[in-house]
Amino acid sequence: MIRLLIADDEDLLRGALAALLGLEEDLAVVAEAATSTDAVRLAREHRPDIAVLDLEMPPADGLRAAETIRAELHTRIVLVTRHARPGVLRRALAAGVSGFVPKTTPATKLAEIIRAVAAGRRYVDPDIAASALTEDACPLTDRELEVLRASRTGASVNEIAERVHLAPGTVRNYLSSAMAKLGAGSRHAAAHRAWEEGWI
Repeated sequence: MIRLLIADDEDLLRGALAALLGLEEDLAVVAEAATSTDAVRLAREHRPDIAVLDLEMPPADGLRAAETIRAELHTRIVLVTRHARPGVLRRALAAGVSGFVPKTTPATKLAEIIRAVAAGRRYVDPDIAASALTEDACPLTDRELEVLRASRTGASVNEIAERVHLAPGTVRNYLSSAMAKLGAGSRHAAAHRAWEEGWI
């Protein structure tokens, strides 16, 4: 029996996935989580064979939860995402994630992937893998990346300026430039896009 932890902040999706996977004779859902924090706590408590984690989960994200779980347990990780960016795939593989699949994956296919991962194999969705091989180069400068990285914590412009040793006005200029290059409406959106692409 392959013991599963399912973590997704969308209750309907999580419940449906748990119910569908629970119908498989060799799969047992032992825990469900709605946040990345609960995913880590329940993984420690239940020690599942595989954790199926949503990438876009608050308060951190599924990748951060995956890194913590992998550092402490023998649990294998399958990341499920709505927006599969090549940079996130690279980070996931570096963190020891065994499976990387889009949310459009049918439950029966996901069950097959879980079995493969339980047997020690790795699975990356072919479309995600193909996009990783053809991704665009980063259009941002090192300084733009630095201020975006600092802004991912929700820091104010003054806090970012202090952290990167620049004047607040200079930080604003770098953030504006990065936002323009990425077509983002806010510095948080620009930082999230840079994170998704694997640039920060």
